[in-house]
Amino acid sequence: MVELRLLGIDGTMRPIIYQLKYRNLRALAVPLAGLLNDYLNTDHIPGEALVPMPLHPKRLRERGYNQSSLLAQELGKITGLPVVNNCLIRQRHESPKARTPTVDERRSNVADAFICLDHRLQGKQVLLIDDVSTSGATFDACAIVLKATGATSV
Repeated sequence: MVELRLLGIDGTMRPIIYQLKYRNLRALAVPLAGLLNDYLNTDHIPGEALVPMPLHPKRLRERGYNQSSLLAQELGKITGLPVVNNCLIRQRHESPKARTPTVDERRSNVADAFICLDHRLQGKQVLLIDDVSTSGATFDACAIVLKATGATSV
């Protein structure tokens, strides 16, 4: 069993997320999803569907799993919200955002990188799930696509 002590973003959370993302410690998705659920309940954030941040197929092959999908699946178990996979697609492979120094470069890096394959999320309040948000550029790029295909909020 994995125990999670929350000491703050710059304390314990950074290495925990790193372990989930890069060291294949998938069991950490369970307590992290619990923290996400606490956040959603405390801040009363509405949602009708969970959408994990997609990885490009090349990155998925390299890593072997999508950590955002793991988080979404575990959060879905807690909240009862459906997880909608394979609707939002990363169509362009880009360099890792962690190596992109400025917000403008991050925005440029993800511009037009995503597509939505269908209208399953039309009229829905979407909760987009990712492990880390640095500048918000990836979230913004996805929100634009999801709203363009009918999501009421992201």
